[in-house]
Amino acid sequence: MTRLVPDQEWWTADELASSGLPDMPATKRGINMTVDRLNWRAYPKFARRRAGRGGGWEYHWKLFPQRAQAALLKAAQVDTGESESQMDRGEAWAWFDGLPEKVKAKARDRLKTIQFVEELEGAVGGRHMAVEMVGRRVNSAPRTIWYWFEMIEGIERADRLPYLAPRHRASRPKRKKAECSQEFLNWLRADYLRLGEPSFNSCYARVADLCEKRGLSVLQPRTARRWIDQNIPRVTQVFARLGEAGLSKCFPPQIRDRNNLTAMEAVNADCHKIDVFVQWPGIEKPVRPQIVAFQDLYSNKVLAWRVDLDPNKVAVMSAFGELIETWGIPKHCLFDNGREFANKWLTGGAPTRFRFKMRDDDPLGVLPMLDIQVHWATPAHGQAKPIERGFRDLADHIAKDPRFAGAYVGNRPDAKPENYGSRAVPLEDFLRVLNEGIQAHNARQGRLSSNARGRSFDETFAESYAEAPIRKATAEQHRLWLMGQEVRKLHSNHGGLTLHKNGYWADWMNEYAGERVVARFNPEDLHEGVYIYALDGEFLGTADCREKVGFFDLVGAKLHAKRERQRRKAEKQLLDAMRPVSVEDFAAELDAAPRPDTPLVEAKVVEIAPARRQKGLIHREMPVPDASEASDRQREALVMEFRRAERDAEAPKQNEETAKDRFRRALDIEARSEAGQPVGEAEARWHAIYSNTPEYTRQRMFLDDFGESALR
Repeated sequence: MTRLVPDQEWWTADELASSGLPDMPATKRGINMTVDRLNWRAYPKFARRRAGRGGGWEYHWKLFPQRAQAALLKAAQVDTGESESQMDRGEAWAWFDGLPEKVKAKARDRLKTIQFVEELEGAVGGRHMAVEMVGRRVNSAPRTIWYWFEMIEGIERADRLPYLAPRHRASRPKRKKAECSQEFLNWLRADYLRLGEPSFNSCYARVADLCEKRGLSVLQPRTARRWIDQNIPRVTQVFARLGEAGLSKCFPPQIRDRNNLTAMEAVNADCHKIDVFVQWPGIEKPVRPQIVAFQDLYSNKVLAWRVDLDPNKVAVMSAFGELIETWGIPKHCLFDNGREFANKWLTGGAPTRFRFKMRDDDPLGVLPMLDIQVHWATPAHGQAKPIERGFRDLADHIAKDPRFAGAYVGNRPDAKPENYGSRAVPLEDFLRVLNEGIQAHNARQGRLSSNARGRSFDETFAESYAEAPIRKATAEQHRLWLMGQEVRKLHSNHGGLTLHKNGYWADWMNEYAGERVVARFNPEDLHEGVYIYALDGEFLGTADCREKVGFFDLVGAKLHAKRERQRRKAEKQLLDAMRPVSVEDFAAELDAAPRPDTPLVEAKVVEIAPARRQKGLIHREMPVPDASEASDRQREALVMEFRRAERDAEAPKQNEETAKDRFRRALDIEARSEAGQPVGEAEARWHAIYSNTPEYTRQRMFLDDFGESALR
């Protein structure tokens, strides 16, 4: 008897005759008679002529009788690959959890079949008859069902499912690992894991060439790339090649919940250059002014704003003063990292500023003195400032106002309208339209934010403002944001103060001669006098202007979270571990590599280029196929037939909402929201959920790419 080879799939007549398989003849003549009777050679996929000396025919094991196939499966485990050793229940469930869904579905089908057999066996007089009946119903051979029962023999009923899964994934085929020198891997990592994003092919070529000169073994390109991906995490690769900017993109943005805030609890501010030419008094050429705006974080309502030529601390302080005088003192302020917000007038003493050095003699700014906690948005990260969304809305509704026609400049250098620069709006008209636009922005109905729920920003703010505790400013606090501040040293003898070429003095200043103080003043009129404070904020007194040199108009120009710092530190350590050789050392190895002397190759055949023709090139007209009216009608009829068949195939069931219907519903809600029309609370809640689904994203991409035709 021939010993069964575990991986043998093709068998000759002689091998079958001596195999001893059940239901197979024991002679070659009997095998050939079985082949002719069952017409095995009519199946080209399972019968083939034998290659090599002697010729003849070979037959695949799937043509064999059922019992013969079962014997081969049991011996070689070609189909199921089940192992004789059985896992315990914990290992089995853990292994089952990692299987693909397709394999899990097969296990569930097998379990349903077994449960059906067990339910039926009592009614039909035994398990054997039940297996026969169920096998015909589920189109499975009875022996296959009996084999499934063997797989779960001795297993608790609650733990059967993982043991019924096909086991061919339980073990990986053993392959011989490719070997290479350690220098090759070190140099490849040093060259590939560096800033500048060199391509893998160029890095591999350099390293392979160096290893060839040194007589070191290398991996094949695809194997080397696979080794990089398997041994170096993707995040580490991105960090090494793209730096911290690329690393930040590997992690989802922080989702900030503003539902637990109240009106005036927190505000944020930023500057925005308006896309409109304005005729500014005293300036000949038209300018694009800047708006400084403060927005309530709970409701998104714009509370205060100022317009100036450039972002500056005077405009910020003026808008901030309007905010406090009109609405109250907030508890938190989220600022951009610009100099206009990080100035010492406003945020002096705040320990988390990105700009300017912190010194012991710095005066306290207005916000620390009012006990307002300052937060700084991440630099160059617009998502960290919610007011950016409001500026985008203002840019669409205000900058494109019909009263600004001809003065609109476009929102990008390549988006300038044809009438660019044809007119400039007078400053008075610009401020009037801007004020109307901001009021309309706050009053527009149908807002879809989580706090608005279909209402306007005004309504959302008013509801919370009526119930929230609001801090109001005292008369002494009012002068804090109306004045600038600078640190000056009083005269060592008489205690006088010189500020911007103006002299200030009062008799009480003799007591503080030679000390450093904080002078607060009106930046628009230095002749009004100054208020003098100690460095710790204590009010000392006032001083009149004694030497009036002239009017002086003074107008000037969030740290990363702890978790992000730890993440960068960990990635740097991991990158150092993954890159044992620095790129500088690898470059030195390249310079030190031996270079063979390659003789210059002299051309043996010289071809003389023909003289350039003086006449122009010959232009040939390309043949154009004739298009008759009959062919056009035939083509149009064919297109209409395809479209009709596509519509019939995609016709939705009656009363069933399709993906396009849901997307149209979302577009209708967005259109009403943009138009300021009412949006119900239920609609706003549904839109907030649906707009985050892959279906909405896919339909939005189709609409952007193909326009309205994507909705038909």
